[in-house]
Amino acid sequence: MIRGLILFCTMLAYLSPIWPLGVNPTVGDPYLIIDTAKNELAFINEGKIQSIHDVASGHIVNATPLGEFTIVVKAENPYYRKLDIEGGSPNNPLGTRWIGFDAKGTDGRIYGIHGTNHPEKIGQYVTAGCVRLPNEEIEALFEEIPIGTKVLITNQNLDFTELAKQAGAM
Repeated sequence: MIRGLILFCTMLAYLSPIWPLGVNPTVGDPYLIIDTAKNELAFINEGKIQSIHDVASGHIVNATPLGEFTIVVKAENPYYRKLDIEGGSPNNPLGTRWIGFDAKGTDGRIYGIHGTNHPEKIGQYVTAGCVRLPNEEIEALFEEIPIGTKVLITNQNLDFTELAKQAGAM
């Protein structure tokens, strides 16, 4: 009886998915691709590219981490710890929304996709590693991106459709 229970539990643990489910999204799941070579972000949902946005990214090579990450934190009017700037302040460089991901073993509070108080710098290489969007655009994406969404960051200047297919998002 006990051996049977141990065998059953072992098989259950071996066959059961462990969170997060899978390495890649399934077709239809929201998915983000950021290409720092062209400073663009593609939002994929329901198996197709829904929108492409110009972004700002890291000012030095490899400042913006490359790889596939998971969105683990979301915040409205984020507080900027580095300079003690309250959320919602017009001086806050994080803008109105923060979507944090787990790059380099962090907890989603170091690297993220966020708004900006300097929209004129979108398209440039100016950040310490984050990805910036105009506030209006990050606010719209914020509503569409649940915790657990995957984000692929590359610098290969490749077609978003091909990248999404390779990642399993299309």
